Amino acid sequence: MSENATNALRTSLLPIPRSALVLWINIALTVILAAIGLGVGFAQEGLPAQQVILYTLVIAALFLVTANYVTVVFETRSEWQAATTADEAEAQGARSRKVWRENRILVLAMAALLLLYLLLTAAIPEFRSIKNLIAFLVLELILLFAFKVSGYFASGRSAFIGLIVLGALIVISAFSIEGFLSGPNIKAILLFAAFLGIASVGQTMVALLGGLDLSIPFVIGSSNIALLFLITLGVPTGVAFAFILILGGVVGLINGLVSFRLQGQALIVTLGTGFAVAGFTQIMTSIGSQFAGNVFGTVPRWLSNLAAMNGRFFGLALPPTIIIWIVIAIVVIVGLRTTAWGRNLYALGGNRRSAALIGISEFRYWVGCYVISGVFAALAGSLLLGWSGGAFIGVGDPYLFTTLAAVVIGGTSLLGGNGGYGFTVIGVLVLQVLTSFLLGIGLEYEWQQFIFGLLILPMVALYGRSPHIRATV
Repeated sequence: MSENATNALRTSLLPIPRSALVLWINIALTVILAAIGLGVGFAQEGLPAQQVILYTLVIAALFLVTANYVTVVFETRSEWQAATTADEAEAQGARSRKVWRENRILVLAMAALLLLYLLLTAAIPEFRSIKNLIAFLVLELILLFAFKVSGYFASGRSAFIGLIVLGALIVISAFSIEGFLSGPNIKAILLFAAFLGIASVGQTMVALLGGLDLSIPFVIGSSNIALLFLITLGVPTGVAFAFILILGGVVGLINGLVSFRLQGQALIVTLGTGFAVAGFTQIMTSIGSQFAGNVFGTVPRWLSNLAAMNGRFFGLALPPTIIIWIVIAIVVIVGLRTTAWGRNLYALGGNRRSAALIGISEFRYWVGCYVISGVFAALAGSLLLGWSGGAFIGVGDPYLFTTLAAVVIGGTSLLGGNGGYGFTVIGVLVLQVLTSFLLGIGLEYEWQQFIFGLLILPMVALYGRSPHIRATV
């Protein structure tokens, strides 16, 4: 190594050790030091939160730079005799760049989580506890473990990381919130996960083809008020329920036909259709009423039993909606993986031109997936009527983001051809456990939304999207 190269290493703002193991040890020590510093700082009464955070960041940055610098110096001395040519110096630089490329996602994800922890401790006095500090350290270590080990699961990396993240959230929530693993809370988590999971069936299938369906929340809300409206008109509940599912399929049919003709515009098409459906439903149900967007009536007992927290399934204190979701999940997962229809769907998502050459109709599958999406969105809206006991057009609003988030977090590529509903189930559970945790620590709605969005970014980054199937053939 030349003298200029050595001096450049020693004087760089952030020296990177050659050994990846040593680099990660330095990062882990820095995170631990920062967490301890925060805990000690906030334990001192009278210190402003901003001052504690500023000092912690400065000390952590200085420690990381110093540790890396010392490591580089020792590596340089030990390899002084070996690294004598310019080619070897270039190889060392290439190795350092490779370490950064392979681990930059993890570094950014852990930095985002550290930033989130800093914001929480600064803004919420109740959050400043040793218990939450330990929970944060555990989460960082589990994510580090998941990222490094997931490389050995090339065919199911997203599923592996998803399960690890889900397990970490459950452990941390149980450690931080009293009664988190109680029967009623687990039942509530599964019930709300069932609503989201049912609504995400169609989104998953559409995503496998490389499309999106943003009409789902509007179909959910429209189905919710339209079903009760029909019931109050005297339509038999079974007939009304089936009619709403058919209407959901009709909305999906319109989405599929129009978006297929306007390739690449599925997002705009489905969003416009959703607004139109929601508006038309409110017009029809509000005629003669001053309560637009709301329908008042009596929800049938069998529908309440299906989706209410106190619902029973063959004598068991378990809402039947959870069982319905489990059955749907098994059918969809097995169907996508074992039937010709499912294999053709993956083939189209992977390469439309090649699929067309072997006689697979893109039109039929594209429209069919949107019809399925509309039917399951209508089913979710109808079941939510049984849970709430009243109809409200805005009941589907939270599903505008969460259905898409569940699909992406689970590991299904939005480019199509890679993923599946089994991955979406993992994403649904991750989101629901996370939501329950945020509610459990007593955060207000605004903070929940902020944290929810901020945590999804590192989660998606950690899942490390696999290369699209077209890049592997």
